[in-house]
Amino acid sequence: MGKTLFEKIWEAHTVTDIPDGPSQIYIDRHYCHEVTSPQAFEGLRQRGLRVRRTDRTTCSPDHNIPTVDQDKPIADPVSRNQVATLERNAAEFGLTLFGIGHERNGIIHVIGPENGLTLPGSTIVCGDSHTSTHGAVGAVAFGIGTSEVEMVLATQCILQPRPRTMRINVEGKLAKGVTAKDVALYIIAKMTTGGATGYFVEYAGEAIRSLSMEGRMTLCNMSIEMGARGGMVAPDETTFEYIRGRDFAPKGEAWDRAVEYWRTLPSDPDARFDAEVTFRAEDIAPRITYGTNPGMGIAIDEDVPAIPIDDEAAAASAAKSLEYMGFRSGQKLLGEKVDYVFLGSCTNGRIEDFRAFASYVKGKRKAPGVTAWLVPGSWAVRRQIEAEGIDRILADAGFELRQPGCSACLAMNDDKIPAGALAVSTSNRNFEGRQGPGARTVLAGPLVAAAAAIHGVITDPRI
Repeated sequence: MGKTLFEKIWEAHTVTDIPDGPSQIYIDRHYCHEVTSPQAFEGLRQRGLRVRRTDRTTCSPDHNIPTVDQDKPIADPVSRNQVATLERNAAEFGLTLFGIGHERNGIIHVIGPENGLTLPGSTIVCGDSHTSTHGAVGAVAFGIGTSEVEMVLATQCILQPRPRTMRINVEGKLAKGVTAKDVALYIIAKMTTGGATGYFVEYAGEAIRSLSMEGRMTLCNMSIEMGARGGMVAPDETTFEYIRGRDFAPKGEAWDRAVEYWRTLPSDPDARFDAEVTFRAEDIAPRITYGTNPGMGIAIDEDVPAIPIDDEAAAASAAKSLEYMGFRSGQKLLGEKVDYVFLGSCTNGRIEDFRAFASYVKGKRKAPGVTAWLVPGSWAVRRQIEAEGIDRILADAGFELRQPGCSACLAMNDDKIPAGALAVSTSNRNFEGRQGPGARTVLAGPLVAAAAAIHGVITDPRI
């Protein structure tokens, strides 16, 4: 019987299998940011240990850094201390650090692929749930806890129970105006936020193959929001062309050998998955969320669903979400007033997202009542925005381009949405208080965000 993409990579990296227990897995690439790493480094000090493979760990602050005036000291003392602690730890343990002001600095899940550090066939971890992003190149990538960060730093291995495998097929062609973010929100709504718990998901099908690498990263990024351990897409010519020539990617004969191996990774025709689901691309429209988890989503022109009556717990949860958001069953969200728009995060902070946003706002003007935070995922993305003239299109439409960072994805820096304000956000989570205490978040793709910023209300970008 053939093997899946996941099985090929997992088994190639298995050091040992513990009977009736987890597997010991070798880790090719470890990404490290300022939030989940301090205790891990302190653990190494207490045990008198060094980092096992300094060449395999790459550090970059992202969660706590400001997106304006990065040349000045960070105002918030907690954020300033976390960033400074990462700098000290990287220096003490001899690790590569792309710190504030470094040309490679940015959100860790953006800078990994764009620098060629994220490669097919790899095992990749980070103390961050959205590490699943890196699976877009055909890697086994997943988030880990702080104690596991210490484990990887010390041994370059990790103990993990072997997940089950699931394939999600999206067949057919996506309609105009439908982005990878819409695909992700559609799948999560159908699967529910727990529908892939315990699984590593491989995305396949005609619609997935048609996605750009950046679209695949958006899709894999959101895998965790339906409970999956990670998401991945089989490497193909799109993958190879994306990686080719990037700074840390293989070169010359090493490149040829790497591609030869990468071509063996896709799931075999007779491979068996523990679960398989198929969706039709033509059923997917631009999407928005209406509640307080990413699974509470609808097509942008649909009504907010009725509160379920056959499940008391689900009914209570849905009612609580609608009350928090200020919405009601049967309501259309089209025309709902928008206070903030956020374009960015490890989900939608890449050049393709800015191109899409700019394509909608070109020749128009931002609505006067909307505050828009447009935050590139890295300095490389910002430089490309400027090189392509996208910054001038945005400025002409009344928008300001900010500096890279996680920004308003989560309330860990200065970019917080005020209580009661409604934000259309291209980030990945809409939990209560995620973007600031009392903030109300509607998740969407870059085109829906652009339409909201221009019209000042939730608007169908296809119209």
